[in-house]
Amino acid sequence: MSFKKKILIRIGSLRHGGAEKVLVTFLKSLQKDKYEIDLLLNLYSGKYLKDVPDWINIIYLNKGEMITTNRLQDLPKKAARVIYQKALNKFPNFLYKGKLKNKKYDIEFAAIHGMRDEILNSPLKSSKKIVWIHNDLSEVKGYTNDETKKFFGFDKIMVISEKIEKLFQNLAENETEKQKIVKIYNPLDTEEIIKKSEDGSQKPEAGIADYHQDIQHPTSSSSHPAPTFISVGTVFPQKGFDRLLKVHKKLLDEGFQHQILIVGDGYDFENIKRLKTELKVDDTAKMLGFTDNPYPYFQKADFYILSSRYEGFPTVLFEAITLKKKIIATDVSGVREMLNDGELGLIVENSEAGIYEGMKKAITDKSFFDPHLAKLSQAEMPFTLENSVQKITSILDSL
Repeated sequence: MSFKKKILIRIGSLRHGGAEKVLVTFLKSLQKDKYEIDLLLNLYSGKYLKDVPDWINIIYLNKGEMITTNRLQDLPKKAARVIYQKALNKFPNFLYKGKLKNKKYDIEFAAIHGMRDEILNSPLKSSKKIVWIHNDLSEVKGYTNDETKKFFGFDKIMVISEKIEKLFQNLAENETEKQKIVKIYNPLDTEEIIKKSEDGSQKPEAGIADYHQDIQHPTSSSSHPAPTFISVGTVFPQKGFDRLLKVHKKLLDEGFQHQILIVGDGYDFENIKRLKTELKVDDTAKMLGFTDNPYPYFQKADFYILSSRYEGFPTVLFEAITLKKKIIATDVSGVREMLNDGELGLIVENSEAGIYEGMKKAITDKSFFDPHLAKLSQAEMPFTLENSVQKITSILDSL
């Protein structure tokens, strides 16, 4: 019988975020005869749970839905979860002897930067430790240079874009630390994206109307139908959906007819929904919640827009590139790399003014995106799913 590497992977939950989707895509591509994997979740929750291969052992600290509100009846449960997790962080031996049954792991893997301390404080001194950085930490609150340097406690630091790679290269104090940094593009199944985009039979989840009805192309004052802009992502402040709606309102007030479609869910969902009503744009902006398959929406829309305040490497842009969409994106980490410095899409200033100029250009200049589409038609993806998985597994195998 061949030796299987024992690996512990830690992440908060498997909710509908980019890092979670990427992790599950990676896990689905692994060979089960090579690894023995325990996936430890802080919360047994999320849309991607059902996609985890059945040979992977899921362990969790708490079960149930994420509590994102501060309603009185939810506070005791919320507090109990926090106290329990903090206690296990402070006394990790209890976790390793109890939940993890004294198992000796070869590799411990923080699947997001937020799991840094949990992995570095492991009582297993002999295990090799890896972290996967999905965000530009220079934009994330609380990550000073000193705080970010703590990641050099890992044996390998996997980063997903040139900007994040440069951040760590600049902070590295010697060649040993530099050798720890590895840039790996996120695993993304482009064939699956194209196949799903053509799936007109798939019914989006309950509560989401049929996409054929959602994108109606209302006619503007000219003879052209009003364009639809789609944005897909977890609904929280980082994604800038508030900026997108404010720009949408401004353009409508100036007579530029168009529609907005936001696909995704998250703790800021109700706030953004409320803003949409306050701006009186409920008829022209739709929030569809989460769906397993957003790609038919991509296909029906005229433009993909990324309104993010910061990113690491917005995987959703690769999905838009794969589906050959006209793209507008704020100038955040990963965007210049992905859009080939503006060849494959329009890169705008990271501000409301930038988003406004980009959307106005899209509405008023019908031929502006023709050169981008010509480049997109020939664009080769800078990676394949196989290459990304092979690169990550080679790290696992070498440690």
